[in-house]
Amino acid sequence: MRIILLQDIDKLGKKHDIKDVSDGYARNFLIPKDLVKIATEKNLKWLENQKETIKKESEKDLKDIQDIATKIDGLELSIPVKIGKEGQLFESIASQKISEKLKEFGFEIKKTQIDLNEPIKETGEFPIKIKFEHNLEAEVRVIVTEEK
Repeated sequence: MRIILLQDIDKLGKKHDIKDVSDGYARNFLIPKDLVKIATEKNLKWLENQKETIKKESEKDLKDIQDIATKIDGLELSIPVKIGKEGQLFESIASQKISEKLKEFGFEIKKTQIDLNEPIKETGEFPIKIKFEHNLEAEVRVIVTEEK
């Protein structure tokens, strides 16, 4: 029986793949659990519409992410922190702090998107990469200064 997968299924295929499986497997397991549709003409047209819709959404999503990456790229973030007598910071600058600073500029960036190997523990300028979907990146400059 020819079927259309409605979601990823281990050892069978990815969402929207068309596969041939035994009639019993399809009728007794896949169809009752709403994991597949039978590949009729009507359902194949539905699949084409779904793929077209996903493609359009993906293109729009890519454009939106490119716009955000362009706006963020080259942005300078000044983060004032308390500094001790010997020049040591009383707090380190981690991804969370950078994410909060970007939020002040109106950008919703998750801390997991910020490519920071270890927290910043000294004053100065630091280039930080921000990773987006579709393998896009932007770079911001984090400037750690003494709090007045």
